[in-house]
Amino acid sequence: MKLTLLALVLGLQVAWILATVTTQELNLRSAPTVLLETRPVDPRDMLRGDYVILSYKISGVPLGLFQPPLAEVPHAGQTVFVVLEPRGQFHEAVSAALQRPQPAPGQVVIRGTTEQSWQTSRSNATVRVHYGLERYYVAEGTGNPRGKLTVHAAVPDSGAATIKEVFLDGKPYREAMREQK
Repeated sequence: MKLTLLALVLGLQVAWILATVTTQELNLRSAPTVLLETRPVDPRDMLRGDYVILSYKISGVPLGLFQPPLAEVPHAGQTVFVVLEPRGQFHEAVSAALQRPQPAPGQVVIRGTTEQSWQTSRSNATVRVHYGLERYYVAEGTGNPRGKLTVHAAVPDSGAATIKEVFLDGKPYREAMREQK
């Protein structure tokens, strides 16, 4: 009886780990990808090591992009869905909503959470959105990139994006940082 219970508990733990890994891998392989423009910052985490904080052009969503128009600025912690569309080399925000919208062909919906809002007037208020793509852990001593960073992110139907690859001046991050040393 105890052996069966132990086997069941261990089996459930292994199944949970495998399901998590499988879901993440399927998202990275099959989800539509978007190329995002970033602005880096260089912090360090004593437990996890060096990382780069990435801020995206799509992190500041103008209140005027929300459909239907909002009566008030969303409060911090609210889920937001941002519709992205290719504009030149990068994907940019074309609309936003508090309920998941149906994207047009060629569009991708990314899910985020509101952080704070800046409002100088109703006509130019901007909502700050966190997508879960803002930290990228790197090898020790490589957290201070010099150049233009871009991010290739996988965005599945759920909207929960994952960083697929980071590029520095068009080259994969690790390769570019090796060349800078």
